[in-house]
Amino acid sequence: MSSPASPAKAALDLRCFTYIDILQPQTAAFLATVSKGYHPLVGQAALMVEVAPGMDVNVVTDIALKRTSVVPGMLVVEREFGMVELHSGDQGQVRAAGEEILRNLGLSEGDRLRPRIVSAQLITGITGYHSMITNRMRHGNFLHEGQAMVVLETHPAGYALLATNEAEKAAQIEVLEFLSVGAFGRVYLGGGEEELKEAAKAITAALDGVTGRPNPGPSAVSLS
Repeated sequence: MSSPASPAKAALDLRCFTYIDILQPQTAAFLATVSKGYHPLVGQAALMVEVAPGMDVNVVTDIALKRTSVVPGMLVVEREFGMVELHSGDQGQVRAAGEEILRNLGLSEGDRLRPRIVSAQLITGITGYHSMITNRMRHGNFLHEGQAMVVLETHPAGYALLATNEAEKAAQIEVLEFLSVGAFGRVYLGGGEEELKEAAKAITAALDGVTGRPNPGPSAVSLS
């Protein structure tokens, strides 16, 4: 087996690096809907890595696939940012993939950016037309007239996956859409107002618990 390539540490910016311990049903189903790679299953573990420049995500993927048995679900290469989602039914292999990536790149988890919630909105009493136009763009569950909706943005984008999975763990909500690629991540959740507030608390707690480099900038007011 050939050795994985390794770009210089100084040239690679580790933006997002986060483990997902147990993929929840809606989150896993959503990933399976939008993924162009190997679809994840409910209960599997996952790793989300986002780097800059975008091309360097190919090296990240190369390291993980040569050293462990994880498989890629999503691989997106943009000029500025690149992201890869890796998963396996063996949580140990997912952890090993993360360790191999960091070791080969000469990095640690402390080199990642800490996540930040950039904006957050809670909209109650959704009208029929609002639910319809939202449903036209979503890849997850439906939003119904009269329900509430939470929309939030994360920075970096990759943490939108962690936010969505933790929200689904915490409350009975509907995963409408999440975007974990680009300058900012976006999460759209639907359901009852109180359930969405509980989900928002879980998201805040999960993202606040991620250590890393300072990520200065404006943060959203809590929805709870």
